[in-house]
Order: sequence, then C-alpha cells, then structure tokens
Amino acid sequence: MTEETPGFEENPDVPSGATPDGAEPKDASSSSEEGAAPAGDGVQTVGLTAQLDQVRTALNERTGDLQRLQAEYQNYRRRVERDRATVKEIAVAGLLSELLPVLDDVGRARDHGELVGGFKSVAESLETVVAKLGLQQFGKEGEPFDPTIHEALMHSYAPDVTETTCVAILQPGYRIGERTIRPARVAVAEPQPGATPAAAKEEKATDEESGGTEEV
Repeated sequence: MTEETPGFEENPDVPSGATPDGAEPKDASSSSEEGAAPAGDGVQTVGLTAQLDQVRTALNERTGDLQRLQAEYQNYRRRVERDRATVKEIAVAGLLSELLPVLDDVGRARDHGELVGGFKSVAESLETVVAKLGLQQFGKEGEPFDPTIHEALMHSYAPDVTETTCVAILQPGYRIGERTIRPARVAVAEPQPGATPAAAKEEKATDEESGGTEEV
C-alpha cells in the first residue's frame, strides 16, 4: 500500500526550453521592443528638425524687422537734424533781414567818412555779431552780372566790356551759406551793339603788327 503526500501534485516533466502554458516568450517581446526603438528616435528627430527650422525662420524675420526698424530710425534722425538746421537757418535769416537796413546805413556812413567815435564802435560790434551768425556780404564792381545773385537797377552800354558786367554796386547783397537773403543791387553795362570788344581790338592790332614785320 502506497502513501501519498498531501498538498503536492505530480506534474509531468517539462522539457528544458519549453514555455509554460499562459506565459509569453521573453525573446519575442524583447526583439519587438528593439525594433520599435529606432522608429521612435526617427520621429523625434524629424520633429526637432521641424522645430529648429521654425525657430530659424522666426529669427530671420525678427532680424529683418530689426534691421528695417534701425534703418527707419536713422532716416528719421537725419531728417529731424536736417529740419532742425533748416528751421534755425530760416530763423537767423529772418532776424538778419531786419538788420539789413541798419547795415546799409552803416555802409553809407563809412563811405561818407561819418563812421567815427562811439557810432563806429557800435557799428563794428554789430558787424562782428552778424558775421558770427554767418552773414556774408557780396557784390563787387567789375564782376560778371549773374541774375541769380544780382538785381540790375540801372543799365548802360560801355565799349570796354566784353559781357554784361556790374559797373556799380548800389546796395551790397547778403547771404547765409548758400541761401541768398538779398541780391546785390547793381548798375550793369553791356558791350555796345556792333562795337568790337577791346580784347578783339588788341588781338587784331597784334596780328597787324606781326604781319607788318614779316613783310619787312
């Protein structure tokens, strides 16, 4: 009679390497995980590349905006400085225009020898101040007539001029920089119609003298 040990059941021998019922093979699951890993890394790399391209595009756009903004600011700054200089020049020109009659009186007094004593000191101080503000006097006898800076008040003919020439300065002109405040008021003379200019006469006389010498 054989005695059975309670609590233990006899199982048939399981061959080595066999998988028990209900258990999945370990080798199959690990191989599937290894195959899935590279695919996940590729998707992640593509996503990072796309994000990097977006960041680069946004950076280029912002850089372009900044460059345009800097250019606009520089143009605005130059325009403001130019306008400020123009306004200052106009203001100074307006002030000096009111002083031109006084300067004319000073010039007439100097021409007549009346610029003496305290009046002379005041006149010279005034001329110094207006010169510091950029006022320049122009207009001289003998210079060619230029309608952009001269105003002809008197007209005549003269045999000794070859072109329209300022023969007398009735009132000097004034300018600030390139801006003319008042043109020079002058008397002009033109060559006499049909008259031979003096230079041509001299040249003709020289030619005649040379010809006479050759004949001798």
